[in-house]
Amino acid sequence: MTIVHKDGNIHKNADGLSRWPLPNDSDNPAYVPEEASPQIPIERISVTDLNITFFEEVRKSYTQDMNCSILCQLLNKDSKDSFLMHALDKLWQISYDEGRFQLPNGIIYHRTKHTCVMMVVDRSLLNLLLKECHDSPFSGHLSEDRTREKVKTCILWPIWQKDVEEYCKPCDRFQKSNKSTCKRLGNMIKIQEPSRPWEIFHMDWVIGLPPGGERSYNACLVIVDRFSKTQIFLPCHKNDTAMDTALLVWDRVVSWTGIFTNTISDRDPKFTSVLWTNLHQLFGTKLSFSTAYHPQTDGLAERMMQTLEDMVRRVCAYGLELKDCDGFTHDWCTRLPALELAYKTSIHASTNQTPAILEKGWNPKLPQDSLRKDVVEIHPTAVSFKQILERGRKHALR
Repeated sequence: MTIVHKDGNIHKNADGLSRWPLPNDSDNPAYVPEEASPQIPIERISVTDLNITFFEEVRKSYTQDMNCSILCQLLNKDSKDSFLMHALDKLWQISYDEGRFQLPNGIIYHRTKHTCVMMVVDRSLLNLLLKECHDSPFSGHLSEDRTREKVKTCILWPIWQKDVEEYCKPCDRFQKSNKSTCKRLGNMIKIQEPSRPWEIFHMDWVIGLPPGGERSYNACLVIVDRFSKTQIFLPCHKNDTAMDTALLVWDRVVSWTGIFTNTISDRDPKFTSVLWTNLHQLFGTKLSFSTAYHPQTDGLAERMMQTLEDMVRRVCAYGLELKDCDGFTHDWCTRLPALELAYKTSIHASTNQTPAILEKGWNPKLPQDSLRKDVVEIHPTAVSFKQILERGRKHALR
């Protein structure tokens, strides 16, 4: 091999990789100042800190309640003391005889079919837990029914249903942001029935949102699974093209859901474009459009859009739990993950199950679930999970 030097003016097609790089300083014509490490604003998130002090307060409160005090004595001794048992209220006696109470680390838990819930009797602690199950961004300020379903999976106390009702009804944010959902008179039109999650989904846009996030998003693409009612919120721009939408769905949806069978949407130009139609033909899927001026065809997405707007309004317009570095709460983009989790773990009226249960078979853990950290959960078997899916499907088809 012979090495021959050629002057730079002669050797004009030299590979850039063969040139010795100049240092990135002021003598370099291509000098680029190194930017300081980007400052990422850390937002203050108000999540109940269920620490040792909290559990200590729960233990102390048992001494103030007759039934809890007696239960602690019975469970500590693991006895059938007839005198103590007769001192319990009737319902407490029945549960004790059935072996439904446990006392790990001095905390009373009541076992139901598939889970254990903590017994709490102190009113100040109850208000703290109700706030976590309703007011927290991870709970979304949702309805009384959905709050009740979350409460009953982690805590228990006498007349708990009445207390949940009294706590939720005066909720100022829920009342201000809630909309009327009365149905118009008309005949219902049956749409193709799915047999599994993410076989058919609805999609639509929420536009007119204030700029949010680092890229100043002003719209949100809402995608809802027709079977499980699971939803995906994708921040975007209202001027996005059909190509932008296709890439967004491919990158953020298909990897999670797999190839779908049918997509139901309105007649937005992005969805009626040749690109979008060809993409569905390539996948071998069906693209269904709603009739013009008949949004009820895509009612699942329309209703989900309204719910999303309500939740965003509650935590951004009326909420102070989440603040950015300037003290503002209107950046809705940073709230979407928490709101998405709140909806997935809330009971849906049409299926009588949470979307997460019907999609995956289990609910993601929420902050209030740490109340059950000392007990062993009883997870549904494969048979019971199949029964849950069947019940959810029957409710959805009613």
